Amino acid sequence: MKTAIFPGSFDPFTLGHLDVLRSALMLFDKVIIAVGYNATKNGLFTPETRIKIIKDSIKGIDNVEVVSYTGLTVNLCKELNVKYMVRGLRTTTDFELERVISQANKKMYDDILTVFIPASSEYSFISSTVVRDVLINGGDAKIFLPEGIEIKNYINQ
Repeated sequence: MKTAIFPGSFDPFTLGHLDVLRSALMLFDKVIIAVGYNATKNGLFTPETRIKIIKDSIKGIDNVEVVSYTGLTVNLCKELNVKYMVRGLRTTTDFELERVISQANKKMYDDILTVFIPASSEYSFISSTVVRDVLINGGDAKIFLPEGIEIKNYINQ
């Protein structure tokens, strides 16, 4: 069974993330969404709430697992014996950053192969940063989030 890790902060999980996940499932038998947590960064949502949002977003989608982790993503890959990492791309700027990270990951864990999946054009402008900004400033982020996600229900969880 070919399994891939799809790591990120997912603060929050957006339609862009869901789009990349659906594409990844066309390539892999199973995808593990790995919610990274960095104690030095203050996210809008706790890791537990991010996981809840993701699980609610992927209801009805088979072969997806959601985990949280701290530390290096390659260490999680080693721990889970996963050889593939999925990274979504929106822009050429994303590609440049992700390319450098993938090369560093390869140096640390030679067995890892990073697969870049471009977001569909209709979602390529959506970022968690934009969604957080909309939310913080009282805007309606519903158009950027998976169907059925009422983000106000997750705030202060």
